[in-house]
Amino acid sequence: MNASSTTPGGPSGSGITCTLSDGIADVRLDRPDKLNALSLGMLGELRATARRLRHEPGLRAVVLSGNGRSFCAGLDLGSAARNPAAVARAFVPTPRGTNLFQEACWAWRRLPVPVIAAVHGHVIGAGVQIALAADLRLTAPDARWSVKEVERGLVPDMSGIRALTQLVGIETAKRLTFTAEEFTGSDAGRLGLAGTVTDTPLDEAFALAGRIAERRPEAVAAAKRLFDRRWSSGDRRTFAAERREQLRLLPGAMRALQRMRGGDAG
Repeated sequence: MNASSTTPGGPSGSGITCTLSDGIADVRLDRPDKLNALSLGMLGELRATARRLRHEPGLRAVVLSGNGRSFCAGLDLGSAARNPAAVARAFVPTPRGTNLFQEACWAWRRLPVPVIAAVHGHVIGAGVQIALAADLRLTAPDARWSVKEVERGLVPDMSGIRALTQLVGIETAKRLTFTAEEFTGSDAGRLGLAGTVTDTPLDEAFALAGRIAERRPEAVAAAKRLFDRRWSSGDRRTFAAERREQLRLLPGAMRALQRMRGGDAG
């Protein structure tokens, strides 16, 4: 991978940009005049960008953020309402078991590298669900979060129910969903929806991505697989999966250790 390059990740005006630098993908929602509210085209581009990055050689981490004053103010329902046929098509599930709305989020879970969301401003509805699709979240303390769908007569259907129940207790997940109440980034940290609360989420996200990029990529990918696939499995299956991953990693780790020792001896 070149030190700095642009992926084919979003034609001009697609609402999504993606650039690569030193193994880190900088993916941004880029519709700032609409607070990065998601059109159907942006959902498709999110899915496509994640799929392209899955095959990007040398990729070590992804930072997902929003340009302008907000991370994402949710779905652009007005735009969607003008094209009901496209909305209907977007609801049809693929053989993966996800439709377009869900895959725009869950495709990031399938990446073999950590995805870090840096959020600020509005983190509303679909914006929450995109943030929760990341492995790690950093939020500005004054960010405005809300699981907004019920207020609009809908439910969180972009993998949001699954993601919420993974991160918070079921009572908290239900309360946030039933009430659609707004809460701050500081509250999101307290509730467990974000791991870091900071005034500079984007800067710290790139710093974190840089630290991860220094680790052996095969080990990071294996750790992500273990967490994602075995989070709710039984002990015996988890232990067996740990052994399989470790056996694949050990030869390379031993060779690296021998090289280090050889360098010390020299």
